[in-house]
Amino acid sequence: MIYLDSAATSFQKPPQVFRAYNETVRNAASPGRGAYRPAMLAAEAMFHAREEAAAFFHFPDSERIVLTMNATHALNLAIHSLAQKGKRVLISGFEHNSVLRPLVASGMEIVTVGRKLFDPEGLLQELRSSLNDASLAVFTHVSNVFGYILPIEEIASLCCSRGVPLIVDASQSAGILELDSRSLGADYIAMPGHKSLLGVPGSGLLLCGGDTVPLLFGGSGSDSLDRQMPAYLPDRLEAGTQNAPAAAALAAGIRYIHSRGRQEIEKHERELCRHMASLLRDRDDLELFLGPESMQTGVLSVRSRRFDCDELAARLAADGICVRSGLHCSPLAHESAGTIETGTLRMSFSPFNTHAEIERAAAKLIKFI
Repeated sequence: MIYLDSAATSFQKPPQVFRAYNETVRNAASPGRGAYRPAMLAAEAMFHAREEAAAFFHFPDSERIVLTMNATHALNLAIHSLAQKGKRVLISGFEHNSVLRPLVASGMEIVTVGRKLFDPEGLLQELRSSLNDASLAVFTHVSNVFGYILPIEEIASLCCSRGVPLIVDASQSAGILELDSRSLGADYIAMPGHKSLLGVPGSGLLLCGGDTVPLLFGGSGSDSLDRQMPAYLPDRLEAGTQNAPAAAALAAGIRYIHSRGRQEIEKHERELCRHMASLLRDRDDLELFLGPESMQTGVLSVRSRRFDCDELAARLAADGICVRSGLHCSPLAHESAGTIETGTLRMSFSPFNTHAEIERAAAKLIKFI
């Protein structure tokens, strides 16, 4: 099997991630629910996950890092804390439904800027002219469909200069691109644990720089006499029993990235993307959505001029090539890129893919088209 769908979930993981998860499942209980050893082991897993994340993202206060179920959970927490019904919110033309649907549900007026693929300057120009009337901005760092890297540092600087709160969706960048919370100064940065941070499904992070409003209410293991959620983080946003095994796996994934080197991983995935593009770009019957290397991560979407993308994905799957087809939960991105009627076939690469796998997958795709 050749797995090329890491933008959805990192299927291939370092062995230490599995070890950390399994050891915590076997030995840990509920964090914050007792002073006995299994409960303390669970609490330690949560603590180490926050500490590893704080160091990795240069976040000043690990207690303001909330452990979530996934990026969708994290984004809902952030949007719930800042959304104001009837007020204007700015988003890019490449947002995932994890951003779009909570904003629609909030009743905010949504204004979309930057709907041209691989055009950061156009996005920034539109943003400058739209910020005066905005009360919130929510921007992805990287498009999950096209690997398009948005100019998030410049976006953050503009929002800061106009006093507009910013939520960053780092679902496709955390673990791959440099993400320094100090320089961004965003109110919230949301991310999953199971993608490029190499953790397991059921994990995510929300870096909280701003005020928070609970989305879920319940037990927190603290302040049990109080009928309100605790006033402090992380307890305020972590109702119910946390997923200590997933936290342990996430910490192990971050440590692996440290040991291998984030920049080396970024370079490797971009090289794989460019290698695949070089093998496919001369095909007249295939459209590649390829931008400048500095603007694209290790994600490549293609579209056949003759075959349905779902049909191609099914053919590849039958031969052990794992890719994703369709709209990828991001219809707004497809509207922006002009692919809403067809969707795309997306290949996304990981630290564990090889150039030999790229050549075999490209040969299979060429054979089918």
